[in-house]
Amino acid sequence: MPALGWLLGSGHEIAAVFTQPDKPAGRSMELRPSPIKLLALEHGVPVFQPAKIRAADSVAQIQGLGADLIVVMAYGQILPKGVLEAARIACINLHASILPRHRGAAPIQSAILAGDAETGVTVMYMDEGLDTGDILLIRRLPIDRHETGGALHDRLAAATPGALAEAVELLAAGKAPRTPQKNDLATYAKKLGREDGLIRWERSSEEICRQIRAMNPWPGAFTTIGSKKLKVFEAARNRRRSGKPGVVIEAVGRGILVGSGAGSTLLRTVQLEGRRSMGAREFLMGMPLAPGVVLG
Repeated sequence: MPALGWLLGSGHEIAAVFTQPDKPAGRSMELRPSPIKLLALEHGVPVFQPAKIRAADSVAQIQGLGADLIVVMAYGQILPKGVLEAARIACINLHASILPRHRGAAPIQSAILAGDAETGVTVMYMDEGLDTGDILLIRRLPIDRHETGGALHDRLAAATPGALAEAVELLAAGKAPRTPQKNDLATYAKKLGREDGLIRWERSSEEICRQIRAMNPWPGAFTTIGSKKLKVFEAARNRRRSGKPGVVIEAVGRGILVGSGAGSTLLRTVQLEGRRSMGAREFLMGMPLAPGVVLG
């Protein structure tokens, strides 16, 4: 959104916006347009939503626009050669990592899961590979040790307009660099599913806390109490105490202390299936947990 917002206010002519088809949402499962679509229409920009960008008519439509520059961000489909070569100057992509690290669909969560000290926005020239194109520029951001996936996403989004503005200026002046990626340093960030939120208590407390932060807000880290799912939104590691993985050591006002593969993990903010999110103190008032209770 911030990148498109910058483009719409930059004075450049925006020929069209391509985004994914409207998707069903809410309890009624009614089709809802994306924020990208709404913003473009608000500014009078034509919006196209092909189911498959590789379809011949979609490629011909893009080629017919005669664009100088194509800007791509988190589009969700692999672009064919006909689209990549449709712009007079370049087809560029804004990717939320320091490439070649964390190529793929979930670079933000992967950076937190890996314990990276920094991440950033990479502007690259697109090719037919998955985030393999030459690098135009990189803007780096430190990762706070308490930062969630949602918070880091928002900071990276806020950094994209500046990165895009610099890239556009360099391209317009014919001074944009091209630096090939070092493929031997590449890592891959696979698309996340709900199952990636399942907490594996045999892992170290450090890894579990990273997972809880990375998966907040989606897909959400979770465990189980009996037959019910317990989502975990905030936790802290405890290196001084240990216990059997997944077994409650103690449950007091400050949190629910659970054994991990190394150390223990203090659950601070949780949500039991069918209830709202709440701090551990409030949760335990309604559902006391005795030491020895096993979490899934």
